[in-house]
Amino acid sequence: MDLSTRKQALEARRAELTGHLGRVEHTLDAPMPKDWEDRASERQGDEVLESLGKAELDELRRIDAALARIRAGTYGICAGCGERISDARLDLLPAAPLCKTCAGAAAG
Repeated sequence: MDLSTRKQALEARRAELTGHLGRVEHTLDAPMPKDWEDRASERQGDEVLESLGKAELDELRRIDAALARIRAGTYGICAGCGERISDARLDLLPAAPLCKTCAGAAAG
């Protein structure tokens, strides 16, 4: 996959996440029901949405960092060892800052 296609994919995913996060925020800002049982159910749903929102914010940060690397000309270069990140890894994780070896060492 070429750099232009990767950039388009990252930007599309960014737009998708931004839109969804806006909807989550709107839902979380909605007034709570007056009924206690409904309020408890609503709160459980809010906790799930908050958790999902945090995960999506993390992904958004990774995407923004990857887009910054594209602008800087360092996209696809491992931030750990400086070697090229495999196309297979970038196909799977387009925002990956580390090659498979460095990612494994960082996780372990």
